[in-house]
Amino acid sequence: MTQKHIPAWDIPTRLFHWLLVALIASAYLTYEFGDVTMTYHMWNGYAILTLCLYRLLWGLIGSNTARFSQFIKGPGAIIGYLKSARTATPQKFLGHNPAGALMVLVLLALIIGQGSMGLFTTDEILVEGPLVFLASSDWVDLAGSLHRIGFWVIMGFVALHVVAAFFYLFVKKENLIRPMVTGNKEAESVPAGETLQPRSPLLALICLAISAGVVWFAVNIGAYL
Repeated sequence: MTQKHIPAWDIPTRLFHWLLVALIASAYLTYEFGDVTMTYHMWNGYAILTLCLYRLLWGLIGSNTARFSQFIKGPGAIIGYLKSARTATPQKFLGHNPAGALMVLVLLALIIGQGSMGLFTTDEILVEGPLVFLASSDWVDLAGSLHRIGFWVIMGFVALHVVAAFFYLFVKKENLIRPMVTGNKEAESVPAGETLQPRSPLLALICLAISAGVVWFAVNIGAYL
């Protein structure tokens, strides 16, 4: 019997994706409706940084479709894929296509930058990021401006990401959303012979614990100086 679905995404990668979506939404809500000291917003930011650091580690040692070495391509590959996407026989990929991979990298960089700037942000009244004491007043002012603007830049790329997903769904007839929920892709959209090579969930938990430790140390570094 012909296999209809091929495993493509492991559980840690899917959990990362949807937890990040939830935390970004929470970041906005805790900013707009949280307490005046921004306690919940700051904890939300720490969680986002932890999750993104985890994704960097998982991108080095995780399952094959999560590894940067498997999906980061050069400009030529990106252009070639975009050209093929306009034809009736687009290139097939088990994991991210080259254009999608570029979006992953851009969003990761923006979100890590956004979270990092938050560590240096203050309103000079009630709210002060944990690393403000390490920076000059000029840098703190710049970090605050970048942190405010950065959210809307991220939202712009998120909107582009969502539009692309729906373009593939309704125009190219390829569902990219469902596999990030179920973990499986339609067999006809995957190169023959390719399949997921999952790593242990325990390894993912170790990566998450290391990431949480790094963020905890960073936000508490003042206690050690």
